[in-house]
Amino acid sequence: LMALSNKLGHLLLSTGNKSEMAVGYCTLYGDMNGGLAVLADVPKVMVYELAHLMNREKKLIPERIITRPPSAELAPDQMDQDDLPPYEILDPLLRGYLEEFLGVEELVERGFERKIVQDVISRIKRNEYKRRQAPMGLKVTSKAFGYGRRYPVAQGFVE
Repeated sequence: LMALSNKLGHLLLSTGNKSEMAVGYCTLYGDMNGGLAVLADVPKVMVYELAHLMNREKKLIPERIITRPPSAELAPDQMDQDDLPPYEILDPLLRGYLEEFLGVEELVERGFERKIVQDVISRIKRNEYKRRQAPMGLKVTSKAFGYGRRYPVAQGFVE
């Protein structure tokens, strides 16, 4: 796709969203490829809300695309929730950690399971290297990845 976009003088848009980018649920040189990541700062649940909003007056997005379970489509019958918490849980957890700067204990006090909180934070830290190689994104939330939030890519740092 990148070669075709270059040939035609177009900009390839990356499809990754903030939820996937945060936990590294994306593939370098695969779905991360592109010149602009329009949804990079849009949480997955909000992506669905935007899709419904876009379809309100005219069906621009086929309903089957919106209603099918989320999948990275890297293996047959693979679903995002095989590896991740449901986005209805993941997105508020990410907001608390990334935008409100809450720690593990504060997130647990908000009702998130400790094991899930620790796993998500670990994924965020382990995948900084992917976010550094992602195309630039548009800022939508109070704390976008990129210049608004930089962390070391080496694994030796602690919070």
